[in-house]
Amino acid sequence: MVFIVVFVAGVVHAQDPVSAQKGVTYGSGTNKEGDLVSSDLLPSRIQQDKYVGKITGKVVEVCQEKGCWMKLQKSDGAHLMVKFKDYKFFMPKDILGKEVVLEGQAVVKQVSVEQLKHYAKDGGKTEEEIEKIKESKREVQFIAAGVLVL
Repeated sequence: MVFIVVFVAGVVHAQDPVSAQKGVTYGSGTNKEGDLVSSDLLPSRIQQDKYVGKITGKVVEVCQEKGCWMKLQKSDGAHLMVKFKDYKFFMPKDILGKEVVLEGQAVVKQVSVEQLKHYAKDGGKTEEEIEKIKESKREVQFIAAGVLVL
């Protein structure tokens, strides 16, 4: 009986993302070697609506429900949406404010009003802020296969 309790507790704990400390990786992991592109420079690197490689940036928002997406700060005040490949891993909420390296693929997508409202709700926005979303948006999104906390 004790084995079952320990096993179940271990499985439940294993689903929670590990705290975002320096050097922790998520997904397939990555490193800071090679060509690192700032999230600010990413749009200039996209060719034919796609970029494959590594980017770096500061996390300014994370999904408050499950950690299933996050946003990186750009110098112009805009944010870069980051999702996780095949929905296979999530980020802890304590990743806010951390510098990260992401490895994966950037794509240009048209995001529906419904999806934008969903992100706003998961990000903890007020109903008033959510109701102001009236138009879809074409944006760059990054699909991360691996994340490294710097």
